[in-house]
Amino acid sequence: MTDVLVVAELLDGQMRKTTLSAVNLAKAVAGGTGGAFDILSIGEGAKASAAKLAKFGARKVLVAEIAGGYLAEKYAPTIADVAKSYGVVTACATTYGKDLMPRVAARLGSGVASDISKVVVEGGKVTYIRPMYAGNALGNVQVVTPIQVVTVRQAEFAPAEEASGASPVADVPVAAPSSDRVQFVELKQQKSARPELTEAAIVVSGGRGVKSAENFKNVIEPLADALGAAMGTTRAAVDAGYVPGELQVGQTGKVVAPKLYMAIGISGAIQHLAGMKGSKVIVAINKDNEAPIGQVADFFLIGDLLKTVPELTQKIKAAKAAG
Repeated sequence: MTDVLVVAELLDGQMRKTTLSAVNLAKAVAGGTGGAFDILSIGEGAKASAAKLAKFGARKVLVAEIAGGYLAEKYAPTIADVAKSYGVVTACATTYGKDLMPRVAARLGSGVASDISKVVVEGGKVTYIRPMYAGNALGNVQVVTPIQVVTVRQAEFAPAEEASGASPVADVPVAAPSSDRVQFVELKQQKSARPELTEAAIVVSGGRGVKSAENFKNVIEPLADALGAAMGTTRAAVDAGYVPGELQVGQTGKVVAPKLYMAIGISGAIQHLAGMKGSKVIVAINKDNEAPIGQVADFFLIGDLLKTVPELTQKIKAAKAAG
């Protein structure tokens, strides 16, 4: 029997959808071993978020209200204290999870399975499957320490659905920070009316083939807005200064798996494919019919993006206007 603790991710005092991917992992492990799962709501706004978290079938929701903004040095001691009565501690493999959970593991002396894409439970043993070498190989990992720390790839675990009823909510003690030499100063976010990249149903991405920041603004952005999509990009386009780094999709960027992914002016380097090949439908637009992106695309339009994309945008706008 393995009990699982899910560490919720909060932003601006609200639960992020990424948490629900970790909840699905917890359900699989707890259900397969005859255990139960709880959710820890931690940070600023934890009490307010607990009511939302209580809707997803947890045995209970634990609350640790910590004011003053996110710092791993403040969160990790409390999580580690709570986690001592669980077999698995999990969070989503976002920037938050990648920063926080290794510190929790260090305090617990636990082994880590990071960025997993699948879990298999057989005979009470839990095996985690994670992509390696930019997704070209899959590794099977078993963690043998008494407490296992796991981060899940959001693109591979669907968000958990709401359950009937509500879980009970209880406060837990907040431990002292591991260091008083680190202070939270401020969080600067780039606000956008578009959907969050990792949570969007449609993503429109432009690569180095878009050729300039101006073309991103005049060609890629109108298409994204016409589709109600998030905007993404490649590392090459970020390095060229066309778009900010928070839009990067790929091995060193964000991993996405939307219903529709449009790759425009993107050659399809393996590092980029690692971040988006889990998309349900992939549409590529490129003038090079030998571009590697064609090997994973469901639809491949060969043409000059500076001509085809504006035409496509107008067609979409016209179709929406016609109802």
